[in-house]
Amino acid sequence: MLDNMPRGTICIEDIEMGMTRHLRKQVTDQDIEMFAEVSTDRNPVHLDDDYAQDTIFEGRIAHGMLTAGLISAVIGEQLPGHGTVYLGQSLKFLAPVRPGDMVYAEVKVTDIDIAKRRVTLETHCSVDGKKVVIGEAKVLAPSRKFD
Repeated sequence: MLDNMPRGTICIEDIEMGMTRHLRKQVTDQDIEMFAEVSTDRNPVHLDDDYAQDTIFEGRIAHGMLTAGLISAVIGEQLPGHGTVYLGQSLKFLAPVRPGDMVYAEVKVTDIDIAKRRVTLETHCSVDGKKVVIGEAKVLAPSRKFD
């Protein structure tokens, strides 16, 4: 058994169907600028007010993957938490996230394979109750037992 499992980590042995975790984060101009720098995605729809005004969005928007990264944060920090290995993630972007928006990211357990330590999670992000990203994640959860 691992006695020093990180706080907040939920091991495969303790994960239950329907279990949920979430976070809230306000997306700032600085977040968008830092994401552009790290990802090298400098599309002006994210960075240039004048350019973005003339797009279908009629203003600047956050990178879709910045928003999706909040799902990763919930998975990596809360459910299952530290030691989780991402196996896959589907994403569908439904609406833009704008600077200043408060994003709510949530994951919900929809399937568990204890023998293989695999967990399927329904994932979504919303702004003001409207879903902006939906998807499904498959992860390998940490275990208290050694393989």
